[in-house]
Amino acid sequence: MSDVPLSWKRLLLFFVPLGLSASLVTLSHVIINRTLAYADSPETVIASYALAGSLLAITERPSTLLRQTCSALVRDKISFKALTFVTYVFLVCVMAIGLVIAYTPVGNGIFGILFGVDRELLPSVLAVYGVLMFVSVFSVIRNIYQGIIITNNRTKWLTIGMVIRLSGMYLMSLYFVHIAGVHSGVVGAVIFVFGMVIEASVSFLEGRNIARRMPLKKEGHPVETRGDVFRFYKPLLYSSFVAMFIGPALNIMLGKTDGVALAISSFAVAGSLMQLMLSFFMYIHQIVLNYYRIDPVMVRRFSLAIGFIPVTLVALIAYTPLGYWVFGHIMNVDGILLEESLRTLRAFILYPLVMPWLDYGNGLILLEGQTKVMLRSQLANAICTIALLFLLVAIVPHWNGMIGALAQSVGLLAEAVIIFLVVRRMGREPKLSQPKI
Repeated sequence: MSDVPLSWKRLLLFFVPLGLSASLVTLSHVIINRTLAYADSPETVIASYALAGSLLAITERPSTLLRQTCSALVRDKISFKALTFVTYVFLVCVMAIGLVIAYTPVGNGIFGILFGVDRELLPSVLAVYGVLMFVSVFSVIRNIYQGIIITNNRTKWLTIGMVIRLSGMYLMSLYFVHIAGVHSGVVGAVIFVFGMVIEASVSFLEGRNIARRMPLKKEGHPVETRGDVFRFYKPLLYSSFVAMFIGPALNIMLGKTDGVALAISSFAVAGSLMQLMLSFFMYIHQIVLNYYRIDPVMVRRFSLAIGFIPVTLVALIAYTPLGYWVFGHIMNVDGILLEESLRTLRAFILYPLVMPWLDYGNGLILLEGQTKVMLRSQLANAICTIALLFLLVAIVPHWNGMIGALAQSVGLLAEAVIIFLVVRRMGREPKLSQPKI
């Protein structure tokens, strides 16, 4: 791609389809929460889905990192074969853990003791997780082939796949709302899995066609063995293990607030809307990975141009009357849940301000293959988030969902500080060279 001059148009043609696909991912969660809001007890049903979904992060985040690994390392059939082996190992481990949690007493211990889930809610949470765990299989397929699609500048296929996925999920949600009924959080899990199957199928079909056309061995490309992939991926995997404690910690501590179901559900509703505003801008690291070596100045200018848009959108909803319309008509929440969700969104304001710059910094780190740094940054995030959760629950337990929003935002800021301290200590931004693996 280096023989083509880098321009705003070229960056937009690469980035916009990625942003649209990411936005649609978040919109799919909005569809699920809106569907669950039709239940007779929406707070309890949404809470059961949110609790099970937080445990799904144990498998979902590492699989997402496989997409970044593929984008950074796969350039020929040999490197793709090495990545595929790592993927198989990861998937076997993830499914084994999921089966143990869903179908043995271990699940009761994790949700009942570690999460502090009430006994009456526990069967519902386990039932939801028993369905959600299968998301991991299709998530892995989607991510490794999307990595190939992104590297080969075929990003429109991510948008196409998400449009088809979203259409299928919406039709499924209409089936439950108007025909089968919404009786538990399992409905949300079924809709989620159905959508992931659709997106994984589209990514596989297009990604496999690209993989077939790749050279057997690209001249000068250093990635050849499973060890090369493991050296790059292992620090990312370890960082994801650290990050996986954040979601459960949030739900555990929200379970110690004055209004448990209200705190968890308002945090889930506000968080899903905030992620929708932010999601379009979650691929800045791919701009860095694919174009920084071509024109670093243009990449920085592009990132600055789009980096402040998410916080502006969230502020418009959180601090103007528009928020009541969005939550009431689009999210289908009302009453006390609407008020709590709006307050929680206001507490989230730091998160969309920091996230685009953290994503840019992570792109710089990945560019040089310095993935060990991301383990340290995730540790900082987890420590700050959990410490602030304990502090706020002890001092202001009546803040409910706001506690989770504030803690998660401050944790993200700590992560960004570590990343940019490391970049600064390098003396300059990463060299224009192949990633160190």
